[in-house]
Amino acid sequence: MKFNWGTGIVIAIVAFMSFILYLVITMSTDKSYRFDLVTEKYYQKELGFQDEINAETNASELKEKVTIQRTEKGLKVVFPTTFSPKEIKGKVFLYRPSNKQLDFEIPISISNTYLLVPEKRLLDGRWNINIAFKYNNKEYLIKKEIDY
Repeated sequence: MKFNWGTGIVIAIVAFMSFILYLVITMSTDKSYRFDLVTEKYYQKELGFQDEINAETNASELKEKVTIQRTEKGLKVVFPTTFSPKEIKGKVFLYRPSNKQLDFEIPISISNTYLLVPEKRLLDGRWNINIAFKYNNKEYLIKKEIDY
């Protein structure tokens, strides 16, 4: 058989179509490529967006920032030392973009200036952490992405 331009073009088109078909089938059947919605009640959450912006502004204006540290016992969220730990009320929400079943929330109830998220609750990978707390009737919100 003689190989000419026409045969080469047909082979290239068939190879390209096979590659695209392979990608479509792989992406639609492989569980590692599935992602859930960020939130189920998107529009209701959008109504409180200005409150979130104000809380994030309050958090950015803190003289001593809230820090997140990885320790051997887990993830340590350290609050400012000027805050009284008993008066800090709120929650820490950890969101896993790749798997909705791994999301969890921890209420802030501390006696020291830090909160420890246990190592056993966190799998390796990317996490979004939202720390929403209230101190002296002022709302604070910290949003970060971490690789654990």
